[in-house]
Amino acid sequence: MRRLKSGNRVTLLECGQQFFPALIRAIDAARAEVHLETYIFARDPSGEAVAAALSRAAARGVVVRLMVDGFGGREFVEQMLPRLVEAGVDVLIYRREIGALTFRRHRLRRLHRKIAVIDGATAFIGGINIIDDADTPGQIPPRFDYAVEVRGPVLGEIHTTVHRLWWMLSWASLRRRPPWHSAVTPCTEAAGSQRAGFLVRDNLRHRRDIEDAYLAAIGRARSEVVIACAYFFPGYRFRQALTEAAQRGVRVILLLQGRVEYLLLHYATHALYPNLLSGGVRIFEYHRSFLHAKVAVIDRHWATVGSSNIDPFSLLLSREANLVVRDQGFATELHASLTHAIAQGARELKTSDWKRAGRLHRIASWLAYGTVRLTMGLLGLGGRS
Repeated sequence: MRRLKSGNRVTLLECGQQFFPALIRAIDAARAEVHLETYIFARDPSGEAVAAALSRAAARGVVVRLMVDGFGGREFVEQMLPRLVEAGVDVLIYRREIGALTFRRHRLRRLHRKIAVIDGATAFIGGINIIDDADTPGQIPPRFDYAVEVRGPVLGEIHTTVHRLWWMLSWASLRRRPPWHSAVTPCTEAAGSQRAGFLVRDNLRHRRDIEDAYLAAIGRARSEVVIACAYFFPGYRFRQALTEAAQRGVRVILLLQGRVEYLLLHYATHALYPNLLSGGVRIFEYHRSFLHAKVAVIDRHWATVGSSNIDPFSLLLSREANLVVRDQGFATELHASLTHAIAQGARELKTSDWKRAGRLHRIASWLAYGTVRLTMGLLGLGGRS
């Protein structure tokens, strides 16, 4: 992975209740430029609050650029885009969807990353869409997720990345091409003492950067690996890395989605449980609410927070972004948050649970597993990845 940069200040933000106030404060303080990329931009209390902040920034002369995925933001196009454009916000839709999503590989390459960069001085990265925590199916507690606020030398790479994608999509959309060089120079002066690195996954130069960073960190683990992931369907190399770590005495803990959100992936993931459990991996399912986190802590000094799930769509198709932080204080804080989440809202699964599961459940799991693997093969995503 890219070399980590020293001198950063990274602040952990748990759920939208911490993320949205911090994001809106930063937008309201903007003087020159706001870049915001998101997969979903919902018309709900949180979405309306962010939209109002973007409109206020545009009204005072700030260049405001918003990029929303064409599939995740289907409702945004009709419900919110016109008034944001009228307010002076420059909006681009990434791969606009005209009809129903089909299994053509290029149409599955979505903008799944969630990044905001304000004045080239403050960035937000994580798994939180512009959608209210309480905007979930049924009457259940708010969605559980993370983001980080970042200042320091790593801002250079983050700002360049969002500006480059905006420039590329503007060109591809046959719009007036913006200048290649941003009018804002990112602030890369030291802001703290933490080492951090910015990772993206795309289909050009960084196809496996996020997965490789995970594998390298797991391979170096000596005491503990804790991963929280909403959608978990790793390839062979990732599963092997987890079981090899467990077999050399590392405590390996997975916090996974316990509620059924996407039926096929839910059951396909269950088919992986027997081998992981027999290999010494501990699995906890989170039932308190919908788990949307994509984070990890290894040996309480290496941590990552981002948008990338550990499944084929994140690791092999979508545009994703993660921040890696090598800092004991940050890792300890994230570890404490995950430990609390496990204690308050998760249930550990044992090998005996799978054996006691009904025959229909086991059959459904293996059928789902086979269907997902077949789909991956048809899309050219098979192999031992």
